Amino acid sequence: MNRVDRLLALILFLQSRRVATAEDMARHFGLSVRTIYRDLAALGEAGVPIAAEAGVGYALVKGYHLPPVSFTPEEASALVTGGMLVEQLADPSLRTQIHAALLKIRATLPRDLQDRMARLDRGMTTLARAPEPPQADLSLLQQALAQRRVVTFTYECAARPGFTTRAVEPMALIHYLARWHLIAWCRTRSDYRDFRTDRMRDVTALRETFAPRDDFDLTEHLRATTPAPDLRARIKFARLSADRAKREWWLGIVDEQPEDDGIVLTLATPGFDYLVGWLLSFGRAATVLAPDPLRALLVQAAQDAAAHHAVIPPVVTPPAAAPPAAAPPAAAPPAAAPPA
Repeated sequence: MNRVDRLLALILFLQSRRVATAEDMARHFGLSVRTIYRDLAALGEAGVPIAAEAGVGYALVKGYHLPPVSFTPEEASALVTGGMLVEQLADPSLRTQIHAALLKIRATLPRDLQDRMARLDRGMTTLARAPEPPQADLSLLQQALAQRRVVTFTYECAARPGFTTRAVEPMALIHYLARWHLIAWCRTRSDYRDFRTDRMRDVTALRETFAPRDDFDLTEHLRATTPAPDLRARIKFARLSADRAKREWWLGIVDEQPEDDGIVLTLATPGFDYLVGWLLSFGRAATVLAPDPLRALLVQAAQDAAAHHAVIPPVVTPPAAAPPAAAPPAAAPPAAAPPA
C-alpha cells in the first residue's frame, strides 16, 4: 500500500470509530506507532480536522466526512464473495441484514459494474453442507455486546442433561469448530464462561447495562483457556487423504514432506488424545510415524472400537399387539310399525 492509499485508509479507519489510539492504528495497519504519528501530522497539514485528547486517542472532528465512497471492480467482487460466505457462518438474522446492506452497496455502483456483479453472483456458489442446529439470535447477541446489556437465557450443559438459568455480561462472540460461542461473565457462576449459542434457549437482552470489566482481554482470555498445541505428531497420509487432513486439522500443520506414496504431515496438538478419534476416521490411509505414545493410544482405541462393535446388541422385539376385540353383533333393525 503506497502512502496516499494508506492516508485515505487512515481517514476511513478514524471515520468508522468514535476514537482510536495510535497503538490501535499501528496494530491495524501493521506499522510502527512513529509512522502513525507522521501520517496523522500529514493529514493535519492537508486540512483533515483530527482532534487529539491525551490518554484517550484521536478522532475526526464531528461533521467531517469523505465524499461518497466508490468501489473498484475488485472491491465489489470481494463484497459479493463475502456475502456468499456469510451463508456459511451466519444465522438467518444476519443473512437478512447482510443481503440488505449488499443491495444498498450495489445500488451505488455504475450500471456496467452492476451487470458484472450480477454475472459473478450467478456464477458463484458453495456446496451443500450439513444443516446446523438452531442457535441463539446472533443479531440480538451482537447488540447486547455493543450496548453492554445483560443477557439472560437457559443453557443446556454438555456434561449432564437439563437446563440451567443464566444471567451474563457479554464480552465477545467468536466462531470456532463450526459453532458461534458467547464469551461472557456469568453472574450465576461468578466467572468467565464460554457458551455455545446452539445450546442457548429463551435468550433475552435486558434493559439493564453493566460497567466494562477492565480485567478482560479477549486475546489473553483465549490464550489462557485454549490448550497450547505444543506437542508434535508425524503422520503419513495417502495423497487424497492428506488434502482432507490439511483442510480439517485446525490446530496447525508445522511441516509437510511429500513422498512417493504419500505426504508426511507434522501436526501441532495440545494432547495426543485430540488426534485419536480423528485419525481413526482415516482407516489405513493414515499411518502414525511418531511418537510411540500416540500409536499406542490409537491401537487401544481401535481395539476398543472393534470389541464394542463385535458384540451384536440383542434385538428387542416389541410385544405383539393384542388382537382387536371382536365387534359386537349388529343390533337387529327395529320392526316396521304396523300400518295405521
